[in-house]
Amino acid sequence: MLRQLLDTFWREDVWLPPNTTWEDIAPGPDKAVVYTDYRHLLVPLPLAFVIIFLRQMLEKYWFAPFGKSLGIKHTRPKRAPNNPKLEAAYLASPKIKHKQLCGLAKQLDMTERQVERWWRLRRSQDKPSTLVKFCENMWRFTFYLYNFSYGLFVLWDKEWLWDIDYCYLGYPHQGITNDIWWHYMISSAFYWALTFSQFWDVKHKDFWQMFVHHIATIALLSFSWVVDLHRIGSLVLLFHDFADIFLDAAKAAKYAAYQRLCDTIFAIFTVLWVVTRLGFFPFYIIWSTSIRAPMLLPMFPAYYIFNSLLFLLLALHMVWTWFIFQVAYKAINAGKMEGDIRSSSSSDISDSSHNSNHSTPNRVNNKKET
Repeated sequence: MLRQLLDTFWREDVWLPPNTTWEDIAPGPDKAVVYTDYRHLLVPLPLAFVIIFLRQMLEKYWFAPFGKSLGIKHTRPKRAPNNPKLEAAYLASPKIKHKQLCGLAKQLDMTERQVERWWRLRRSQDKPSTLVKFCENMWRFTFYLYNFSYGLFVLWDKEWLWDIDYCYLGYPHQGITNDIWWHYMISSAFYWALTFSQFWDVKHKDFWQMFVHHIATIALLSFSWVVDLHRIGSLVLLFHDFADIFLDAAKAAKYAAYQRLCDTIFAIFTVLWVVTRLGFFPFYIIWSTSIRAPMLLPMFPAYYIFNSLLFLLLALHMVWTWFIFQVAYKAINAGKMEGDIRSSSSSDISDSSHNSNHSTPNRVNNKKET
């Protein structure tokens, strides 16, 4: 039954150009070029855990000591008084509504103000320290800097970097080289690692947007690998990593209290984000897949699957751009960038209503991390 389902899903008339079979692009010693092997999609899964382990080691032995040397403290907030009934209510639903607050106050013979204060303290316990957030951003900055640098290095002598039409000319018999193989495997492993670690990392307002982003990116990488569309995939990876380098550098500078440096890097990031995510991506990449590809290739159903995923990523970019502009607007008014960039952590959101000096910030990840 599983074989029948797989055969139905991977139908040649859906995923491959006309007059092409899976056997035609199967790797083998008798083939003129090296084709991608679908079994290699399993490689990023164990590699993702290697990346998670590497991250933990770097955060513990490099980023945390570096952060402490900059004066960042690993302080924990004051703990809420022990109250089993309030604790049970909090675990059931960390977000409290006014009606629930009034009910708990009557039930426990407390004032609404006392319940509200306990709730804020309890939420603060789950809030990560500044040092934890600094280490997270230093890790992302390090990886994006490495991955962009490596991607640029391996693509520099590739003809499709300079002429995007070569992503389609000769398809699907283009072949793959070892350097592109590693770029794909490491990038896929990183997005798998982000998907896994997102559930225990610092919680952000755009949690589900980032989750959808990671899954869409993994799907794009996996499907493009199976059908040998790795050339256009490598370009998407390269230009998605670029802006994220400056995003996480700005956030790390903010947590280290280098506000002027943070503002400068954030301004650079904003320009690069708009240029790459709202300029290059739709008007070069998507334009190429939507306009040029049909001119150079016979169309097949998978083409619409890939383009739909690219448009999904573009929609997410537009949402995050709105968040970025909100931060930029508040920064101009306040004279500095306040809060976390692109989306706030959940605890920051709840506490903002009780702190007149705390703006409602927005964080841009990770993501972005496409």
